[in-house]
Amino acid sequence: MKVIWTNGCFDILHRGHVEMFKYAKSLGDKLVVGIDSDKKVREDKGDMRPINNQDDRKFLLESIKWVDRVNVFNTQQELENMIQYTEPDIMIIGSDWEGKNIVGQQYAKKVIFFDRVGDYSTSNIIKKQGDKL
Repeated sequence: MKVIWTNGCFDILHRGHVEMFKYAKSLGDKLVVGIDSDKKVREDKGDMRPINNQDDRKFLLESIKWVDRVNVFNTQQELENMIQYTEPDIMIIGSDWEGKNIVGQQYAKKVIFFDRVGDYSTSNIIKKQGDKL
């Protein structure tokens, strides 16, 4: 069985996320998604985030037909431990991480960078909504 791993906040799901999940699943048999806990999102992105809590984000991700399992992590060490335990054949990482330190990459047989789809991003969605208020 070929296992694919990806992780992120996935705070406001958009087409770019779903396109990535579809692509990732096309590369293997099982897609495992790690998501940042609410605590970790607040630490990384500030007190106004996440918009959607971890239970809702997990529920939505589990509802996507290409996603087989969703794990929530609180720290980089927990993330690394999950990736080590999963032993993915492939990690799918957003291309904006190319050249940066990728937690757990040493436990994957291969890392593939996924290019952003259009201008879809949670930050852009939040900014657009703020501009309208």
